[in-house]
Amino acid sequence: MSIATCLQDIKKQASFFLKEKIRTAPLALTDVTPVQLLTEESTNGNSSAPDAKPMRLISRAAFEIDDYCRIVPILHRRLAKFEKKQWREPYNSLVLLEHLLTHGHERIADEFQNIKGTAQEMCKFQNDWIIHYSKYL
Repeated sequence: MSIATCLQDIKKQASFFLKEKIRTAPLALTDVTPVQLLTEESTNGNSSAPDAKPMRLISRAAFEIDDYCRIVPILHRRLAKFEKKQWREPYNSLVLLEHLLTHGHERIADEFQNIKGTAQEMCKFQNDWIIHYSKYL
């Protein structure tokens, strides 16, 4: 193994270590729990849908009252308003909410009865988007 290869491996390990420390810094500096951090990351504006593993962890945590009380406000905040330019956060939140409705505690269904308006806005946005971009397909 060459020195350059060893240095490259060390650089990758150090980069991963630093990224992980930066990601978990809010846990040490604030009252943020790992479940809150997972929920925030799962419902952020990333172009990809939330991963299955974090969603499983969140749905298991939703059975604990403390974690439930930390997950629900994040989802409410993300679903409170729908803006066409920032549609990914509500979309990812709906994906997570669907997973929670299927695999989480039953009180989730009662908690989110009032998001019908947001869901209808997203459906209208999707239909408008399909109509607008279908001419390019």
